[in-house]
Amino acid sequence: MFRTVSRLLAAAVVIACPLAAGAAPTEITDALGRKVTVELPVARVAVNFNFEEFTAVAGLEGWRRVVGISRAPWEGWRPAIFSRYKAVIPNLADMPDIGHTDDGSFSAEKVIGLKPDVLFLSEWAYKALTTARDQIEGAGIPIVVIDYNAQELERHVASTRAIGRVMGAEERAEELADLYRREYAEIMARVERARSERAGKPRPKVYVELGQGGADTVGNTYNGTMWGRIITLLGAENLAEGRLPGPWGQLNPETVIAEDPDLILIAGSSWVNRPKAVRTGYDMTPDGTRATLRPYAERAGWSDLAAIREGRIAAIEHGLCRTLYDFVAMQFIGKLLYPAAFADVDPVGAFRDYHEKYLPIPFSGTWMLDYGHD
Repeated sequence: MFRTVSRLLAAAVVIACPLAAGAAPTEITDALGRKVTVELPVARVAVNFNFEEFTAVAGLEGWRRVVGISRAPWEGWRPAIFSRYKAVIPNLADMPDIGHTDDGSFSAEKVIGLKPDVLFLSEWAYKALTTARDQIEGAGIPIVVIDYNAQELERHVASTRAIGRVMGAEERAEELADLYRREYAEIMARVERARSERAGKPRPKVYVELGQGGADTVGNTYNGTMWGRIITLLGAENLAEGRLPGPWGQLNPETVIAEDPDLILIAGSSWVNRPKAVRTGYDMTPDGTRATLRPYAERAGWSDLAAIREGRIAAIEHGLCRTLYDFVAMQFIGKLLYPAAFADVDPVGAFRDYHEKYLPIPFSGTWMLDYGHD
């Protein structure tokens, strides 16, 4: 029965959306190393996540071919960011919604009904969608998986190249991939020098917490992915490593106190309906971000921690841990961990430069802030 329905859906798509003149089947290698055949050039595209990465590679022109997105993880999670892109992308305001995996609203039927030539899907959405992805692929719509969450250099590069190949923006994609490789290599070289100078000393301990619910609740921390992976790459000890049953979750507050971290990072953002959250992003001033971070710096039971006593607590935009420009977050944390090795590095300036060259909206606001320093 399922195969019959899939064949009928595929036939309907072919009839309703004939191949563009000159279209040719082309093999694309996605973030997972999957070989996916896509008819190029594409005329209709659906995008599930990594909207800013798609924009950096495909440009505003690429959005003219987008026929559907998962609105919740962009418009719903970070409307302050979405509104800025909506102002420069004419079709974004009325863009059809294909749903989202986290809230169970993702709809294979909506995707199929939009008749895209390709669906860009995040790795975590691809893993969550089993029946839906079979239905979509059964309808003749190829899925290209993109992954910036794992914090693996190879996946960053493969994802960027895949977007560029599908969208006919290979030169731009290669430029961005080269930029990321260079910045990554430079950061790793600085970390290695710093570690050599620290030979014989223990790795600095770092605790990261999602500052979404306020200091009176314990937010998620990360192990082996996102912030957890970044901390490990930077040669530090992540307090959550080996202490969580999965990639993220809450760490026992007593563990944090017992381990006495050298650095505390609180991940903030421009979330809506989160009155106690640490605020970062385009609309925030340094004083505004500092004010929302203060309750964490004054959290009950933390006053004797070395990180608090010595002012080593910082806010950082949560969205920076799964992007093509996450190297600015790595620079910022590297500068906190190894001040001498990163003394001449300007992560805020690097983020401003990235905006000016690759994004259609201007840089503004506060994305990372060292609470103990101006």
